[in-house]
Amino acid sequence: MKKLTLLGGITATEFLRDYWHKKPLVIRQAIPDFKALLSREELFDLVQRDDVESRLITHEKRHWKMDNGPFEQVPPLTQKNWTLLVQGVNLVDESVDALMRQFDFVPDARLDDLMISYATETGGVGAHFDSYDVFLLQAHGHRRWRISAQTDLTLVEDVPLKILKNFKAEEEFILAPGDMLYLPPQYAHEGVAMDECMTYSIGFRAPSYQELGEAFLESMIETIDLPGRYADPDLKLPKHKAEISNTMLSRVSAELNKVSFTQEDIALFLGEYLSEPKAHIFFDAPEPLLTSTRFVQKAKKNGVKLSRKTQMLHRDNYVFINGTSFEVGPEDLATLQVLANERALTDAMVASASEDIVEALHTWYKDGWLTLQ
Repeated sequence: MKKLTLLGGITATEFLRDYWHKKPLVIRQAIPDFKALLSREELFDLVQRDDVESRLITHEKRHWKMDNGPFEQVPPLTQKNWTLLVQGVNLVDESVDALMRQFDFVPDARLDDLMISYATETGGVGAHFDSYDVFLLQAHGHRRWRISAQTDLTLVEDVPLKILKNFKAEEEFILAPGDMLYLPPQYAHEGVAMDECMTYSIGFRAPSYQELGEAFLESMIETIDLPGRYADPDLKLPKHKAEISNTMLSRVSAELNKVSFTQEDIALFLGEYLSEPKAHIFFDAPEPLLTSTRFVQKAKKNGVKLSRKTQMLHRDNYVFINGTSFEVGPEDLATLQVLANERALTDAMVASASEDIVEALHTWYKDGWLTLQ
């Protein structure tokens, strides 16, 4: 395995074995001479958009305030102690998406998004913990990080942020542009801007089992098949007319226990669930819209690539894309697995693809799920 500068000169296998989900790692110059991919002005333009999630956090006189975007304007740059959080910047900028894809040693099903945190001097969001793994890459300015493995995760009450009540720092680091800090889930941390500061947070998806359970049961509604209707031909005179009888309970329990699911059911659910776009994500059809014939000509000449907003996964002979699933044969599966893993197909791959795949590519192109290279 190749040793990665991004991980401080260790291999991805070593990182996953020794650090992932286990302990923090400070990486000096993970990306040497790194410069912010978006300027301050470009970031401020993004928070004016309806399709970009953003939050503004201010802290003054021990009072925390959080507002949700879009924002027509931000506080003055001369004002200290405010932070702008811009979520999912990888969805709207090619260079940011390319940066996030460098973390592909973690499966796509777990990779969530890249958030940019902009802060003026002393800005921050308070001591807190995340429920997921995170890489914190310093992009501009300097940020002081204080971290702790404490198990006391009690939160301050009546504030709009999840701020730790009894934070006690155990280690402290100052990160400069190109430096990066990895933190496992539930590791307490506090970052404070020492000057005008931008930090890129690469976050990973970790849904709760409660969330998964509720979504799975909802997804199973259409597959449940319980014929017949409750009946009690042997009904006896009740001793207490308002009491639910043991007979009724047993009879209904026996029928409901017939509801079952397989590992394939769970795999199909996971594929659709994990590839489903977030609620605020919308796809735009290309303009001008090419006819099928013209699209195929261009695709066979230039190849295609997935939209930054598209999530495509696969499992066995199933392919999942943006919350939909379908089963394919071995030859088509090989091609679609390349598209899912590489997020693109070369001109030669398109030229050798079956009619079914070419038709699917054109449909996804019309839906805005993929583009011509």
